[in-house]
This record gives sequence, structure tokens and C-alpha cells, in this order.
Amino acid sequence: MVMKQLETYKNNRITTASGPNLTLMLYNGCIKCIQQALRDVEQNHFESKNKHIQKAQNIITELMLTLDTNIPISKQFLSLYEFAHYQLQQGNIHHDKQLIEEALDVIVEFRDTWKEAITTQTSTYVQGKQI
Repeated sequence: MVMKQLETYKNNRITTASGPNLTLMLYNGCIKCIQQALRDVEQNHFESKNKHIQKAQNIITELMLTLDTNIPISKQFLSLYEFAHYQLQQGNIHHDKQLIEEALDVIVEFRDTWKEAITTQTSTYVQGKQI
């Protein structure tokens, strides 16, 4: 019963989230998967590591696909996403924590910057009006 309620809560949270908050959720989900993959490497749980890295790669792919290519900085974002994706791939193949950690660093930086941007954007509005 509790698990069903938790799943319903998670689904409602996702379906009612704004675009910026959905992106933040993607970053957080990606970070969570990468962190679990790092724990899996330490414990030699290679099947689980592979599963978590693939989930993280799928999230990064989604972030890449949603980039607005009309914005010049998107090309730089794309390069960083490709780098993180590649590091995860190589880290997965070689069971290399350092490569996986490099990908994690990139995604954490994106997440932290995105979170700050959301906070700044929200604080510039008072009762729906920009100040």
C-alpha cells in the first residue's frame, strides 16, 4: 500500500513539475545513477553498475535532445554532455571509477548551475510580475 502511494506521489510530482524543475529532476536522477554506479564498481557489482550507467547515459541523451540548437551556447552544452556520456561509456567498459567520476563532476556542475538559475529566476518575480 505504501509503495503504491509513493509511486503515485512520484508520478504526480513529475507530471505537475514545470519545465525547469523537470530538467532539475533529470540532473538529480542522473547524479543518483552515477553515484550508485560508483558504489557498484567498488563492490564489483558489474551488472548493476552497467544498469545504472546506462540509465545515466539515457538521461544525458534526453538532455542532449532537448537542447535548443538556436541558442549559441547549446553547442558548448552538447560538447560537455557528449564528454560526460563518453566518460561513462569508457568507465563502464573498463570499470574505471576515475572516468565515471569525471562524468559525475560535469553533471553536478550542470545541476548546480541550473538550480542557481532557477532560484535566481524565481526570486526576480513577485506575485507574477518581474521586478
